[in-house]
Amino acid sequence: MSEISALPRIRELDAYVPGLSIAEIQQKYDLSQVIKMASNENPLGASPLAQEAARRHAPSLFRYPQGGNPRLVRALADLHAVDSRRVAVGNGSDEIIDLLIRMLAEPGKHSLACFEPCFSIYPIQGRIAGVEVRRCPLKKDFSFDFDALLRLVDQSTRLVFVTTPDNPSGYCPPQGAVADLAGRLADIAPDCLLVVDEAYMDFAEDEAGASLLASGALPDNAVFLRTFSKSWGLAGLRLGYGVLPPALAEYFWRARLPFSVNILAEEAGLAALADTAFRRATLDAVRRGRATLRDGLTALGCTVWPSAANFLLFRLPPDAGSATGCFEALLRRGIIIRPLNSYNLPEHLRVSVGDAGENAAFLAAMREILAAPEARRA
Repeated sequence: MSEISALPRIRELDAYVPGLSIAEIQQKYDLSQVIKMASNENPLGASPLAQEAARRHAPSLFRYPQGGNPRLVRALADLHAVDSRRVAVGNGSDEIIDLLIRMLAEPGKHSLACFEPCFSIYPIQGRIAGVEVRRCPLKKDFSFDFDALLRLVDQSTRLVFVTTPDNPSGYCPPQGAVADLAGRLADIAPDCLLVVDEAYMDFAEDEAGASLLASGALPDNAVFLRTFSKSWGLAGLRLGYGVLPPALAEYFWRARLPFSVNILAEEAGLAALADTAFRRATLDAVRRGRATLRDGLTALGCTVWPSAANFLLFRLPPDAGSATGCFEALLRRGIIIRPLNSYNLPEHLRVSVGDAGENAAFLAAMREILAAPEARRA
């Protein structure tokens, strides 16, 4: 059989690069224990109620889930006090992002706009769909230049993506600024959709004051995305959702693959929503741990950017060696964090908030690395 040739836009694509796994680092460095603080996962693990729900429903694995996941949709509508006709659920919020692009933008005709750097799924899925991807840089402090973003928009632009709190910096713009962006976008391009990705909004100190979704004032041209992968602790089950304008949500359900949310994901998601004690413990652990890591890294001379998410962006002190060297020195000690070469930030690192023991181990390793002569090698 002759080799199958992919379309040029696929051949030239850089694939999404996930964080390193615990197993591969254990094998590479012959380590019995590894701490992973690279993928913004829940530091407390998964909800006990969700784990029990997954075990209880395991005998039903031979069954298809109920079409449209109506129980989960109703629970999410109640959580956010919205009409259930607005709620869409998917195999991770990634599925919703992909479908929004393919539903609204025609290949070779339409464009999307986003910041650089940003969550890489936006530009990756845009390029796969044959849509022009327009990007503008963040400000030097990693805040958003909404004026520059809007200058990318014209009548061909069908989607504008904004992540708040942002990844990889944790920057969270004021709620009013996002509402103003939606209003200005509607004036410039009435057929353009603002996609507000609030995957990390749970961790903001004042979610009600930071989230436009939480405000209840939902612009007609905006979609809000959330995920079960972070504060709900279900990253391995791939479950996300969005609050969409009702007409767009109807089209989503027509386009979504049947049964994309599996039985275990749905049952675990419902149980996680009911486990309010675990959720409170998670949010408390992240907020306290975030402060511990911020203060500890700052005391070591690192530059640490303010974050409303469950991770911190930081840069090593001057003359402390390279970010790559620090990353690899941490790996040898059994600690995985995230290098940011894929974000075009080779001098920066990102660390997820762990539990109290993991945070302490990371800071102890950083003290050791920064004190060692070999850490100062370029």
